[in-house]
Amino acid sequence: MIYPRVQIITSDDKPLAYQVIGVVGCGLMGAGIAQLSAQSGYRTFVREVDKETVRKGLSRIEDSLASGVERGKVSPATKDATMSNLIGTTSLEKMAECDLVIEAIVEDLAAKQEVFSALEAIVRQETVFASNTSSLCITEMASVTSRPDRFIGLHFFSPVPVMKLVEVIRGLATSDETYKQIFAFSETLGKEPVTAPDRPGFIANRLLIPYLLDAVRAYECGVGTIEDIDKTMSLGCGHPMGPFTLLDFIGIDTTYYIANIMYDEFRTSNYAPPPLLKRMVLAGRLGRKSGHGFYEY
Repeated sequence: MIYPRVQIITSDDKPLAYQVIGVVGCGLMGAGIAQLSAQSGYRTFVREVDKETVRKGLSRIEDSLASGVERGKVSPATKDATMSNLIGTTSLEKMAECDLVIEAIVEDLAAKQEVFSALEAIVRQETVFASNTSSLCITEMASVTSRPDRFIGLHFFSPVPVMKLVEVIRGLATSDETYKQIFAFSETLGKEPVTAPDRPGFIANRLLIPYLLDAVRAYECGVGTIEDIDKTMSLGCGHPMGPFTLLDFIGIDTTYYIANIMYDEFRTSNYAPPPLLKRMVLAGRLGRKSGHGFYEY
């Protein structure tokens, strides 16, 4: 079924190039991106590998919207309209009618390239590809496609419907047109986009990851307890949450993988993940998502 397209107007009174959005992945980040897209008025397809994962992802979105209604942040009409704009699927073929496809799967280059290679045979030639990667090379990701000029990084922050920032990352071949369209698209989502370089970690994680790793090293060296280090940074330095609370929120595994990617690129000790992080990943203590990280949930 081909859905009718609505004309979305940008701040400079020009119609936006994208009308139908696809999101590949409906985990924490993918669900947030899909919710934001649908809530902003876009017909949004969101794809996962099986029906149960699709169901869980859509339920996560519905729960998020219901919470917004309870807190007076979202109207019941907006909640209903957002859910009606969402189409969950297990088939990549549903991305055929999308103007923009945003990938939000596991932070693994080979897995992401496999998805984009499969999409190549499905979508229209003018469709733009974007990756929500938090650390991987956009230029390398785009190399498996025939559209490096229409390939870009679009890094959201968790929780996606709440956090205002999005990093826009140009690959070496990303066209000016694609960059301008994605920048404008980000603004229609209510985000504040910034332009980041195609280097591991971009801007935010380039600064954040060394701080988090230093906190783990400080704990390993006996500088303070987990609770005291968190309290020091939140109450003494004005951070919204301490580093260990933040690590649990981001995911111990996600932080570990990003740190390894950045260390491989820069080969400096401040990006080398401490041994404790690897042991926690091996033990399945991944933070909030597993119920146990530096804290128990």
